[in-house]
Amino acid sequence: MLITDTGVPERFIDNDDWGGEVMLRLDDGWCAALDRNSMMCTIYEKRPLICREFETGSEDCMNERRGIETAYL
Repeated sequence: MLITDTGVPERFIDNDDWGGEVMLRLDDGWCAALDRNSMMCTIYEKRPLICREFETGSEDCMNERRGIETAYL
């Protein structure tokens, strides 16, 4: 959920089934703000709090990257 207003552009925001604002995911399951070629966030300076809590390359980050293939089936 987008708990804080960090300036995420509207085009990257979606609503979940309960009406909460979340980052938009595309058909491939990845965040819409993720550049598929570089695998880098295109809105890094404005990313939401949940993204800020994941340190790049940390165990949590790597687990999320590995799990993305099955998380949204």
